[in-house]
Amino acid sequence: MGFFKTLDVETGNDNKSVELDENIEKIKCLIVGSGPAGYTAAIYAARANLKPVLIQGMEPGGQLTTTTEVDNFPGYPQGVTGPILMDDIKAQAERFGTDTRWGEVTSADLSSRPFKIIVDNKKQIEAESLIIATGATAKYLGLESEEKFKGSGVSACATCDGFFYKDKALAVVGGGDTAAEEATYLAGIASKVYLIVRKPFMRASKAMIERVEKTENIEVLYEHNTKEVTGTNVVTGVTLIKRMGEADEQEVKIDVDGFFLAIGHTPNSSIFAEYLDLDEVGYINTIPGSTKTNIPGVFAAGDIQDTTYRQAITAAGSGCMAALDAERFLGE
Repeated sequence: MGFFKTLDVETGNDNKSVELDENIEKIKCLIVGSGPAGYTAAIYAARANLKPVLIQGMEPGGQLTTTTEVDNFPGYPQGVTGPILMDDIKAQAERFGTDTRWGEVTSADLSSRPFKIIVDNKKQIEAESLIIATGATAKYLGLESEEKFKGSGVSACATCDGFFYKDKALAVVGGGDTAAEEATYLAGIASKVYLIVRKPFMRASKAMIERVEKTENIEVLYEHNTKEVTGTNVVTGVTLIKRMGEADEQEVKIDVDGFFLAIGHTPNSSIFAEYLDLDEVGYINTIPGSTKTNIPGVFAAGDIQDTTYRQAITAAGSGCMAALDAERFLGE
């Protein structure tokens, strides 16, 4: 039996050493993450005879499994639900021989090849190449009602779900550039957009603030905090708390059909942070025009390295790139 020091993925603190299985598995290509990027990487890696192993993580299928309708992924003219889309891509990857497994990567040593990856604090895998497709988790307010209506009026992606709210009233939470951009995007679809800002000012750039102010159907609600998302089966309104002064508050209710979060994302990169070059937020930096990281043989695909687009189709495209980059690396 062997021992390996693990890293707590929530706190980033070192944990005590854990006892590992004696048998160490050696593979050509390991893929960590199972969204569009991970599964697409698996399709290409399997077809290249890399015999990829894919660790699905805590949320098999990624964020799309919490989405009801997906209308903007090519090949589905009538639309498709997020879970079915992910099942289809997974099945395609497995058709070519991808070994998909339940489990969570709990520790990683990327200091030398083969890379040493620990799954579920027990199983050790040594991989000649590694594709990281662990994604980024959208930040939510933490309300019970918010959780209740996920996929039924609550969304963290305006470009994904805005189409379903044509000529309806919507609320967007946030005060930065992302919130301003999503509010103006939705304003071109919806009849009315309320931008809920908890401070008396927006943190967005001057140009983005001007865009918001010039958009007639956006109403900015400064010094408002969300208390509750309301509705029965779908969202029909939001209850807000408006700050009136140092100690005064007033409850405000607005009627909306959709509630969009635009308060940022948390990239799921902490377990690899010791070795990889990350930006100030935690996204993995890649060499422009590729999925290569600062460590030869380690590649990043999907939302874990995408701070701009964060779409299923762009994630899938980068998954293809990562598999091709890995194939070329192994062939050199």
